[in-house]
Amino acid sequence: MQALAARLDALNEFDREPVTPDRLQGLSSFLGLYAGEHVAGTEFVIGPLFVAHGVAAADLIGGLLLGNLLAVLSWAFICAPIAVRTRLNLYWQLRKITGPYLLVLYNLVNALMFCFLAGSMISVAATAVGMPFDMKMPGLDDLYPNSVGWVLTVFFVGAVVTVFAILGFEKIAQLGKVAALWMFLVFVACALAVLPQLGVHSWSDFWRVAQEKIWTGEPMPGRVKFTFWHVVFFSWFTNMAMHIGMADLTVLRYARKWTYGFASAAGMYLGHFIAWIASGILVAAALEQGGDVAPGPIAYLGAGVAGLIAVVIAGWTTANPTIYRAGLAIQTITPNWKRWKVTLAVGAVTTVAALFPAIMMRLLDFVALYGLLLMPMGAVIFADFWLLPRLGLRSYYAEWRRLLFSWPAAVAWSGTLLVCGLLNLLLGWQIFFLGLPGWFVAVALYVGLSYLQQRRAAPVPTPEVTANLTK
Repeated sequence: MQALAARLDALNEFDREPVTPDRLQGLSSFLGLYAGEHVAGTEFVIGPLFVAHGVAAADLIGGLLLGNLLAVLSWAFICAPIAVRTRLNLYWQLRKITGPYLLVLYNLVNALMFCFLAGSMISVAATAVGMPFDMKMPGLDDLYPNSVGWVLTVFFVGAVVTVFAILGFEKIAQLGKVAALWMFLVFVACALAVLPQLGVHSWSDFWRVAQEKIWTGEPMPGRVKFTFWHVVFFSWFTNMAMHIGMADLTVLRYARKWTYGFASAAGMYLGHFIAWIASGILVAAALEQGGDVAPGPIAYLGAGVAGLIAVVIAGWTTANPTIYRAGLAIQTITPNWKRWKVTLAVGAVTTVAALFPAIMMRLLDFVALYGLLLMPMGAVIFADFWLLPRLGLRSYYAEWRRLLFSWPAAVAWSGTLLVCGLLNLLLGWQIFFLGLPGWFVAVALYVGLSYLQQRRAAPVPTPEVTANLTK
């Protein structure tokens, strides 16, 4: 056991320092990572939820084309350039800006949200693992675990996912590269296999059936109707925490060039376009037959055992990097813990969260909420890196002045969430539409308050102190 612990301790993921040139990754690693993460378990849930919310066929296609383009541009032009210039993970980048005390609060929220997201993907994989054992599947409205078999299956899948996350970034990227193309082909094969059951026997039948039986424009009872703009903003901001929220600084810091941010298109258009459409077709066929709508059963309906295997791997390739990110978040709070121990603890929390199928079945709402909660700090990073120097202000002010707490960053974060909450309560804006105005509010608050802080600050440190700070 001591030898195993020593080997795990030696795994260096650059938790507190920039990535070194010898560890940078090529374009194929990021194509595989993004394809593997986004042709994944979430697609077996989100695609069916569009059907449940009554999206019309034309609104779905047009909204996904535009929204996914905006997401790719956000990765490429907002997140990636900062990642390759600093080579720091999100949490140590923020520590320079916010100070350690505010970072602790942010990291707790961040890690908890990532645990819930990864937990939903473990739930997805569990619906496939448990199917050969005739496990009772969770329904769309289930909140709590519904059987002992479900609990045991979730614990088994959670253990495997956590092991992969402990092995680090390169192993995660390798898994994505191996699995991504095959998973995508299974998604497509599943959808094609069930189309005849819906009445599609030629290409000319497809659009008619799509409008009449799949994306009908009529929501299920108790579901809000989604429009074109719901689809645009959801597909843009479903990964808001990753791109404009800057969480993917943690993975893109390994990129040789900032243009690798465009590799996100592999995930957006294979996963968040084709795979969402394919899984919507699958759930429409399952509903017509009166069968289960959980990810495992609908994939089995389309591709048999291959479909079940695809669901399992799809859940892993999403949960693995998510647990990895959550582990790095907690690492900055527990600096004396090795990363593998932190990731092990995070994996345990994630597995417990996975026991509750409501996280999986209400994924649209959860993804929108966690992105909104984390987005303001991404705006703070953007403003600190690009805007403050152009205004004659100092970036990384908290680190420079050795501040334990940055009140401009704290007010920007809390103030943005307050404004978004008021827009929701007073004007009735749905959560899917709050990210865009919220980002601009956060930037404006942080820049304005940083100006007040720095212009009213005490005299700058002496040259001797400044020299020590820059060592």
